[in-house]
Amino acid sequence: MKLSVVVPVYNEVGTIDQILDRVRRVPIEKEIIVVDDCSTDGTRARLAALDQREAGFRVILHDTNQGKGAALRTGFAQATGDIVIIQDADLEYDPNDYPKLIAPILDGKADVVYGTRFSGGESHRVLYFWHFIGNRLLTLLSNVFTDLNLTDMETCYKVFRRDVLQRIRIEENRFGFEPEMTAKVARLRVRVYEVGISYAGRTYDEGKKINWKDGLRALWCILKYNLFR
Repeated sequence: MKLSVVVPVYNEVGTIDQILDRVRRVPIEKEIIVVDDCSTDGTRARLAALDQREAGFRVILHDTNQGKGAALRTGFAQATGDIVIIQDADLEYDPNDYPKLIAPILDGKADVVYGTRFSGGESHRVLYFWHFIGNRLLTLLSNVFTDLNLTDMETCYKVFRRDVLQRIRIEENRFGFEPEMTAKVARLRVRVYEVGISYAGRTYDEGKKINWKDGLRALWCILKYNLFR
């Protein structure tokens, strides 16, 4: 089965070469779809310099900055693999986790897999206490409405059978994508698994972008996509 790796990118000039090299090295048949969301820091020049002639490697450019959800919507529409995974363009998430993330789908057990940073015994960098609390509260509230028992709703690593993903229409343009997608996955009543992953979180000085405003939007999206749809 072929894997589609969708990489939303915005202002990641310091990490884009390294993360794409790590993705390429994973010994799985795959295509890599990079969606640059109108970066202004030189990321586009780095993408142009990469060898896009390699089979299964594509770069799509947004003319205006729209947000992570919009970049994923663009990338998902271009995916041709049997399985689709989201890969952030920083170095927080390790592509070496791909084999265990797709294993439940390959084994016929799951339709959707979430990679959790909070269980499974994998290593993770110790960082912000209030980010941790906020994540757990958002995950708990999401679970209340979806009746799932996820431990990490906000994780980057979400893996889908493509036929399942095609049944979901993404509306959110920014970080509200995470609770929206979770609500819509739950509504489909498909088989959802979690797999423990490693995590090397970065600080704001290192380029972390999500903030408390995104947390408030996520809270609204939990209510919006579970109660009003």
